[in-house]
Amino acid sequence: MLVEADVERAAEVLRGRADRTPLVPSLYAGADLWLKLEICQPIGAFKLRGALNAVAAAAGDVVCCSTGNHGRGVAWAAREAGKRAVICMSELVPEAKVAGIRALGAEVRIKGRSQDEAQAEADRLTREEGLTGISPFDDSLVIAGQATIGAEIMAERPGIETLLVPLSGGGLAAGVAFAAKLAKPSVRVVGVSMDRGAAMYESLLAGAPVQVEEVASLADSLGGGIGMENRMSFAMCRDLLDDTVLVTEEEIYRAMQETYYTDRLVAEGGSVVGLAALMAGKVQCDGPVATILTGRNVDMAQFTRVVTGQDVTLGEMTVKGVPHGA
Repeated sequence: MLVEADVERAAEVLRGRADRTPLVPSLYAGADLWLKLEICQPIGAFKLRGALNAVAAAAGDVVCCSTGNHGRGVAWAAREAGKRAVICMSELVPEAKVAGIRALGAEVRIKGRSQDEAQAEADRLTREEGLTGISPFDDSLVIAGQATIGAEIMAERPGIETLLVPLSGGGLAAGVAFAAKLAKPSVRVVGVSMDRGAAMYESLLAGAPVQVEEVASLADSLGGGIGMENRMSFAMCRDLLDDTVLVTEEEIYRAMQETYYTDRLVAEGGSVVGLAALMAGKVQCDGPVATILTGRNVDMAQFTRVVTGQDVTLGEMTVKGVPHGA
């Protein structure tokens, strides 16, 4: 478990490099909604926070497994620190995210069709080449880095009653819940995932880490397992989250449109699951609510199809197109 000093130290590491993204009111009419714009980070995603904190503490070169944004963060942080970075990814990661990581000078290894298979390659490099492994979520330094988001939200808007946090491996949700509840114990923190391949959601239901089948999703950044030997993020999510909910691909599709047309923002499907839950009536919020737009590194061809109301194919599934507001 973290302690408050871990978050304070992370904030010092991030100061002037990956902190204080805007917290802005949404024009969405369905709630008193505030958006934490982690899309404004230099890499376009919140993952830079945890990556910078962990890479700063690493003695040498680093390796990680990623569905995209964590790898981009580690690549950026390693380049800044003059360290080699190897990013292991599955075949399901969109090419746009792979290209973005390569552009930052990192070495990319594509292994298998699941995050677990990519993680096995990262573990091998840790054992055989002595690289320092940086988990996307199950690492105290990574979680402390992500926790600074919760601290910033509550410091800026202490009246927030509910936080809707995208839920994947749990590093973000665990960190945000920890810091937010330090500042305001009564704040309600809800983890939100897509309804296909939601590993942390299924693990919390089962009471222990479980494996799930990974499938293509508009919320691709929320894919992947939580690790059968999970040390931190599972227990923290179990103990700190007040609720977890799932949203469908159709609900994510509409939330991406709403974010674009109402707030004029480009955001990944995994970024808008909190708004999707609100729009679908799956979360009831009486007072001010905040959610985190976690990343903007979306496949722009797919994004264009969504915002123009066209069909989107996700593996064997097709999300039927619908115009915004229809």
